[in-house]
Amino acid sequence: MARVKGALSTRKRRKKILRLAKGYFGAKSKHYKMANQAVMKSLRYAYVGRKLKKRQFRSLWITRISAACRLNDINYSRFINGLKKAGIGLNRKSLSEIAIHQPDAFAALVATAKANI
Repeated sequence: MARVKGALSTRKRRKKILRLAKGYFGAKSKHYKMANQAVMKSLRYAYVGRKLKKRQFRSLWITRISAACRLNDINYSRFINGLKKAGIGLNRKSLSEIAIHQPDAFAALVATAKANI
């Protein structure tokens, strides 16, 4: 039986890494070994960054809701508690959008929350 060499698959694997490393500074975009290390690290950063992005956006939404609540003479935790007791299941993203673009509707939500505290 003929001996099978892995040149094709090896070249394919290396080209894929070098394609991912395109634009990196110096040897990191040219040499496979350095490119592989840089790509592995950048993929790790990208994975963590996707989790951090969600966390940071939730924090931003809460800050916006809190600021809008203060304008309506209630604090954030009492507002959220009042909404839960009223059975209103809006998420924080939609609440922050309402607070920014429709202050009258948000004031109505605050009134509902105050009534159910």
